[in-house]
Amino acid sequence: MPPSKVPPARAIVPAAKASKSTKASAKKPAAAKARTSNSPSAGKGLLRKARKPASLPKSGGDAGVQAYIASMEPWQATIAQRVDALVVRHVPGVRKAVRWHCPFYGVEGQGWFLAFSAFQHHVKFSFFKGTSLKPVPPIGQFKTVRSLDVRESDKIDETQLATWIKQAASTPGWDGGSPRYGGSPL
Repeated sequence: MPPSKVPPARAIVPAAKASKSTKASAKKPAAAKARTSNSPSAGKGLLRKARKPASLPKSGGDAGVQAYIASMEPWQATIAQRVDALVVRHVPGVRKAVRWHCPFYGVEGQGWFLAFSAFQHHVKFSFFKGTSLKPVPPIGQFKTVRSLDVRESDKIDETQLATWIKQAASTPGWDGGSPRYGGSPL
């Protein structure tokens, strides 16, 4: 590189000798980035933080599930509506309820097979007997539960999801837990 093209050297200040103004200016870009990430016009690379959906009481039937979906952010509600439609289409006689402030899907006499919940950056779909599904959904912390996190920018593989829904509905699911802790069978 010719001498005229060499960029000027920058002064490097050790962290111990940096002034307060240097430290403050170093923090400002991160703070500005955090503030703008919630705005609707934020760049695609930044995740938007969603508000929490309504904390609905325990209920049975489709009305509670639809109220939960309506209380979600629009991008979350779109994802939830697509999955709700898949469950209704592929599981005849599906039972719906709100338990522990989340929508649950089950089959009479077999238990609950799917629940979902909205989080700040994703919607989590949990299959209660997920380890018995082929292929096994990717996320799991518990013995038999496996989950799928769907973010706003993700493409949903509806074919795979429909396969998991049919498999989960055909196997005995979760019994609803102890009535002492708010659980109830179908």
